[in-house]
Amino acid sequence: QVQLVESGGGLVQAGGSLRLSCAASGRTFSRYGMGWFRQAPGKEREFVSAISWDGSSIVYADSVKGRFTISRDNVNNTVYLQMDSLKPVDTAVYYCAAATWPYANRAFDRPTDFGSWGQGTQVTVSS
Repeated sequence: QVQLVESGGGLVQAGGSLRLSCAASGRTFSRYGMGWFRQAPGKEREFVSAISWDGSSIVYADSVKGRFTISRDNVNNTVYLQMDSLKPVDTAVYYCAAATWPYANRAFDRPTDFGSWGQGTQVTVSS
């Protein structure tokens, strides 16, 4: 099992930027794909972005493509989500997740592919 702790959320004006971090511990981080999801009030959790274990495969939701950038540091066991040009619709709790199976050759985008989840960090974008 892996433990995930998100940080970096906060309140920002529309057009601003935030960088979320997710620190992992408890198993070999570098072997597993990672993902970011978000959940707005009254809505279902939705996929944001994911990265494969070696960074060779990256996917983004259409709603964030061109504005968000996912990356990972396998030395420091951390995955990042750089969020630029933020919009009020990006307001949500953002969750970091670790894939269930190691060494997958692609990034996953379904919640069922992720077996470990963080507690979430709130991102609020004001207009």
